[in-house]
Amino acid sequence: METIEITYWGQWAILAVGAFAVGVAKTGLPGVGILVIPLLAMAFPAKASVGLLLPILIFADLFAVGYYRRHGQWQHLIKLLPWAVVGIGFGYAILSKIDSATLKPLIGIIVLAMLAIRLRGILKNDPKNLPEHWSFAAMMGLLAGATTMMANAAGPVMVLYLLSMHFPKQKFIGTAAWFFFIVNWIKLPLMTNLDMINPTSLKMDAAVFPAVVLGVLTGIWLLKRIPQRLFNIIALLLAAAAAIKLLF
Repeated sequence: METIEITYWGQWAILAVGAFAVGVAKTGLPGVGILVIPLLAMAFPAKASVGLLLPILIFADLFAVGYYRRHGQWQHLIKLLPWAVVGIGFGYAILSKIDSATLKPLIGIIVLAMLAIRLRGILKNDPKNLPEHWSFAAMMGLLAGATTMMANAAGPVMVLYLLSMHFPKQKFIGTAAWFFFIVNWIKLPLMTNLDMINPTSLKMDAAVFPAVVLGVLTGIWLLKRIPQRLFNIIALLLAAAAAIKLLF
C-alpha cells in the first residue's frame, strides 16, 4: 500500500469538501459526486485516494438508502447488479496489476469518458433514443462495475442508464442509492485485500464523516430548490477540468 498521510492543511480541506460533496450527491444532486474523484486523486496518491473515498461513499449510502429506500426500482436493479459484479471482477484484476503512477491518468481518462457520455445526453436532450433492451442494462452494468471498482467513477454511467428509464427524481435517486449501497459493500473486502483501505485511511475517513452528514442534509434541501440540470452541467464541466489535470 502506498503511504497515505496528510502533510498540509489543504489535504484536510479537500477531503472534507469531498466528503460534503459525496453527501450532496447521494441525496440530491448526483452530478456533484464526479467532482470528488479527480480532486482526491490530486491531493493523495491516486490508488490510495480510491480506497480513501470508498468508506465515505458507504457512509453516505446509509443515509441515501434510509431516506429513499421506498423509491428503489428493483426490476432495474436485478438487471444491472449481476453484470456489475462481473465488471467489479474485471476492475479488481486490473487494480491488482498497476501502481498509482499508472492509475492517476487512467482515472482522468475514465472520468472524461463518463463525462463525455453524460454531456452527449444533455446536449441531445433526448434520453428516449437509448435502448431499453436487456443488452443495454448488461453493458451499463459491466461498465458501472468496472469503473466503480477502479476509480469509484460509475456515477455518470448510472445517470445515463437511469435517465433512459425516465424516472422522476425520487425514483432516480432511490434506485441509484440501492445500487451503490450494494456494489460498494461488495468492493470493500476487495479493496481491503489490495491494502487500499487500512486503519490509517479509516481514521482519516472517520474524521470527515460529519461533513458527509452535512452534505446529506444539504442535498435533501437542495433537491427541491435548485434546477438540477443546470447544476449538473456546471459540476460536469468542473469535473472535466479536474480530470484533464490528472492527465498531465
